[in-house]
Amino acid sequence: MAKDPVRVLVTGAAGQIGYALVPLIARGAMLGPDQPVILHMLDIVPAAESLNGVKMELVDAAFPLLKGVLATTDVVEACTGVNIAVMVGGFPRKEGMERKDVMSKNVSIYKSQASALEKHAATNCKVLVVANPANTNALILKEFAPSIPEKNITCLTRLDHNRALGQISERLNIHVSNLRNAIIWGNHSSTQYPDVSHATVTTQDGEKPVHELVADEGWLRGDFITTVQQRGAAIIKARKFSSALSAASSACDHIRDWVLGTPQGTWVSMGVYSDGSYDVPAGLIYSFPVTCVNGEWCIVQGLQIDEFSRKKLDATAEELTEEKALAYSCLA
Repeated sequence: MAKDPVRVLVTGAAGQIGYALVPLIARGAMLGPDQPVILHMLDIVPAAESLNGVKMELVDAAFPLLKGVLATTDVVEACTGVNIAVMVGGFPRKEGMERKDVMSKNVSIYKSQASALEKHAATNCKVLVVANPANTNALILKEFAPSIPEKNITCLTRLDHNRALGQISERLNIHVSNLRNAIIWGNHSSTQYPDVSHATVTTQDGEKPVHELVADEGWLRGDFITTVQQRGAAIIKARKFSSALSAASSACDHIRDWVLGTPQGTWVSMGVYSDGSYDVPAGLIYSFPVTCVNGEWCIVQGLQIDEFSRKKLDATAEELTEEKALAYSCLA
């Protein structure tokens, strides 16, 4: 029997990430090759004409899984009945702007969109926040959508996770599919901690630890970390635009694994609501290693954290605590 369509909201759908993301969803990269979708696309009024152009292209592509497209500038219309919400739209930091200015703009946006999701989204709607500052935007959304379970509000650190896998695969000259269990801890910012101390590589002789095969602790604790942390800035310098293709692909990975489950023995990185695991302050949206089963994520427990990693986990938690305080001051 054919499946009922899933309604997927993409905010900021006329932007670069949105433009890269919606065809992936329509093709089945997010929810699987047999899951029909209805796309809800939201953008601001000045982007309405461009948004309509995206809708025309989706119609022209004749995707078999795409059962409908709604393109709107009305947040209530966009949020009504959605099962999955991918929050790409946000206010970008511009030259000369202070962090508080950017935070204030995004607090306003996410307060409004949270209220619409709270009142009009489907029961058990899953939310992924992509727009920066992603962790704190997700926290604000949680505050103003109290009926959405806290486990249903997440932010994107899968992009950083995939970047970490990409760097190791290039270093070892192996296919990325042979790598698993990297971790991104903390904030989707330059304080994030890309950690491969528990990661392994599938070889002809079985599973081997990444640190054993790389055999260069200086690189793993130095250039590897800074390259992943600063990859977004490097792409902006090269392209003159921020990451779009990789961000869209990672958003699909995040939702797919959340909904359909992570492979046995494999974890992924998701920004989720901290319960105090690994001595991370509860009440932050923080990136942890998680496994997913039956549409639910669970933080991987019991991993050994050495002194080097402890300092990194604490530093990014401290930044998130400061961001949280700044966001709440904007609310006041």
